[in-house]
Amino acid sequence: MEEMGIKSIDDLYVDIPAGLRFEKELDVPGPFTEAEVKKHVSGLLESNWSLAAPPFLGGGVWPHYVPAVVDEIVHRAEFLTSYTPYQPEISQGILQAIFEYQSLICELVGMDVANASMYDWATALGEASRMACRLTRRSRVLVPSIISPRRLSVLKSYT
Repeated sequence: MEEMGIKSIDDLYVDIPAGLRFEKELDVPGPFTEAEVKKHVSGLLESNWSLAAPPFLGGGVWPHYVPAVVDEIVHRAEFLTSYTPYQPEISQGILQAIFEYQSLICELVGMDVANASMYDWATALGEASRMACRLTRRSRVLVPSIISPRRLSVLKSYT
């Protein structure tokens, strides 16, 4: 407030006529998490018509909740580079983040190693199917008929 040259918060409202100011206490429930606020506001907005397209089953498109902080983190300079991520000298930021993630997961679950190299669902699906076949000594995996065609294509490349 000192930097702004004011003595109290009320100084910010001097230009608003007293008759227009809301002087009562707001009856606001809370505190809420970001997800709870979004759910509450979405509930209020349900009386409006939505133009959002329905999700396409199996296509990988459906409403996702992503906390606002994720956008802030992924736009940090150490995660943005014009170079390929396969050049370790260029992408130390992401490599450091992956290392920290693996270390914390190991500590959390009490294991010696943790994998963090799956870039997408399709790759994870392929790796999971290989692991399932190896551990069960089977040569086939059950795949739902509604799987995304792109993921199925990647899965087939693992066999």
